[in-house]
Amino acid sequence: MIVTPSGQSCGAAVTGIDLSKPLGDEQVAEIRAAWLEHHVLSFPGQDMSNDDLERFTLYFGDFGQDPFFAPIEGREHIAAIRRDADETSPLFAENWHSDWSFQEHPPAGTCLLGITIPPVGGDTLFANQHAALDAMPPEMRARYEGLTAIHSAMLAYAPDGAYGEKDAGRSMAIRPDETARETQLHPLVREHPETGRPGLFSCMGYIIGFEGMAQEDALPLLQELYVWQSRDEFVYRHKWEPDMLIMWDNRSVLHCATGGYEGHDRLLHRTTIAAA
Repeated sequence: MIVTPSGQSCGAAVTGIDLSKPLGDEQVAEIRAAWLEHHVLSFPGQDMSNDDLERFTLYFGDFGQDPFFAPIEGREHIAAIRRDADETSPLFAENWHSDWSFQEHPPAGTCLLGITIPPVGGDTLFANQHAALDAMPPEMRARYEGLTAIHSAMLAYAPDGAYGEKDAGRSMAIRPDETARETQLHPLVREHPETGRPGLFSCMGYIIGFEGMAQEDALPLLQELYVWQSRDEFVYRHKWEPDMLIMWDNRSVLHCATGGYEGHDRLLHRTTIAAA
């Protein structure tokens, strides 16, 4: 197994391993170590079935819960990240986020397997939130250290949210629900549960405020933070290939989708890795 760093803020490519076959404990340990170091791993040239994707996911934890996606037919834990060639609805997941940070126990990681990859566009961006915290000026960090963030899916998945009842013509099987209005508290700055390295967790969107702070005071802080978290020096741009699997650490990075593939179908299969 060869791990080649991206040379950007995070990310590495892993070659010399066949994920269509069961892995041994030593191989899984090597992958986990690389994942914790680089936060995003890509595995090019993997001819994987849905069974293979599920088996790989379970090496790193139980399946996480995807509350607002319907799974693909015949599967409970695989969702389709899909956009059809003629689709005109707004791009899905084009804002920075950490997957399902509004859950009591957000997923540790996410896996995406490229099924149909357009010849242009569709890059996924990742922002290293350990690096973002490390580089934060002391006076700015002092404003955020110790804050408890209020997380909610309401802006995205409530019936009146971005992917709610007015979101017509979308090929993805998104299921908005009133439960999206529920809230969950998480420290904004927290230590990674496996490495102990401090980092920023999630961002404006799923974070709708701070505990004990008036909204008019919280909003400018969230806006300033959002701009900082996604600065170019913290970002890795991932370029897709067919038959490529990527896995990322939701505890360490934010991510967002990009477009630029109008007129082309795009399909990926997704699983989540539950928190330990």
